[in-house]
Amino acid sequence: MTSKTLALDGPAGSGKSSVSRAVAQRLGWVMLDTGAMYRAITWAVLQANIDLHDRAAIAQQALSTTIEITTDPRSFNIAANGVDVTKAIRSPEVTAAVSAVSAVPEVRELLVQLQREAVANSDFGIVIEGRDIGTVVLPDSRLKVFLTATPEARAKRRSLEVDPLADNQMIAQTQEELLSRDEKDSGREHSPLKPALDSRIVDTSELSLEQVVDQLVILAHETYS
Repeated sequence: MTSKTLALDGPAGSGKSSVSRAVAQRLGWVMLDTGAMYRAITWAVLQANIDLHDRAAIAQQALSTTIEITTDPRSFNIAANGVDVTKAIRSPEVTAAVSAVSAVPEVRELLVQLQREAVANSDFGIVIEGRDIGTVVLPDSRLKVFLTATPEARAKRRSLEVDPLADNQMIAQTQEELLSRDEKDSGREHSPLKPALDSRIVDTSELSLEQVVDQLVILAHETYS
């Protein structure tokens, strides 16, 4: 089991995925995208035509879904029940449903267990990113970082990821969607989105990807030197 962990949390659009991938590559570590795991379960729930208000059915579907996810920061893939869902989990339908599925306690318990197992089985340092890593999954991690950014910056970043030609109307709509998801994720009873008390808060609003990565690499070297 590796003793080198970076617990990276933050809301959608704060840059977690891009930052964690780049930091892992710079450090020679692996990375685990826990948000993709919740999206894969959500994809399976939607494929089974399960009512998003039926928590018992969602929990049962999660238990019967096998998730396979890569941890190589240079090449990401995820499969659910043997089906490659790397692209499918980024669909608008999955994005709209993932907060409801993630709020089911049994889903979170199952995936937290899988995430901890991934850390326990890793022979490398690991960057693990999500929304409850520092508070729930790895509360004893020596290095916890919470990325944040203004709603405007997050919406613009997320919109341009989807469409490099995104206009102001699309960005405004994306901002509304992000704020709605923030409210759901922060207000849920189990594992709400919030920084751990000992998290380093990094505001990425005015920073380039490279600047954020530089900060986190320095923190990792200082913590684990």
